[in-house]
Amino acid sequence: MKSGKIFIISGPSGSGKTTLCEKVLQETNIKKRIIKMVSVTTRQKRAGEKLGRDYFFVSKKMFLYKKRRGHFLESKKVFDNYYGTPKRVVKETLSRGKDVLLCIDVKGAKDVVKIFPAAITIFVRTPSFADLKNRLAGRGSENKKTTDLRLKTAKSEMKEEKKYKYIVINDNLSKAIKELEEIMLDEIIV
Repeated sequence: MKSGKIFIISGPSGSGKTTLCEKVLQETNIKKRIIKMVSVTTRQKRAGEKLGRDYFFVSKKMFLYKKRRGHFLESKKVFDNYYGTPKRVVKETLSRGKDVLLCIDVKGAKDVVKIFPAAITIFVRTPSFADLKNRLAGRGSENKKTTDLRLKTAKSEMKEEKKYKYIVINDNLSKAIKELEEIMLDEIIV
């Protein structure tokens, strides 16, 4: 049986990568072909998020225990919270010939590409840094210090976009969803 492919969607916080991952699976034909991996995190659940759909929310102690036991394909500390992708689920899914979608940060993407160099990388960005700043400010879920830290990190992450196979500029959600679907379908067919 042919092994599945890994699609990595990443970009700065506020670029819309999580929304695009959700929408491309909900509103397109991709949902029949790709399984989104659910990350584990220590951060607080945001309004509207569901355990097991958006993230697996765990304590810092549990996360670090799982990390020591080699549970994660990639894991990072981001803005005082830990995030990780469960290794076993990814490998089992790929071995069944299913394609996998990882919606992860730029650092995590680098780690996954080291292990799976054939991974299809897609960078999601806003049309400008000013747009990104407005989106983060508009969230209202973080204080100014956290928003400023996210913006500083975003600047360095945006320098990495040239290392990605594809770049999707998320200025119009329906257009970005369509572009993402086309990229993924093209890669699945190859």
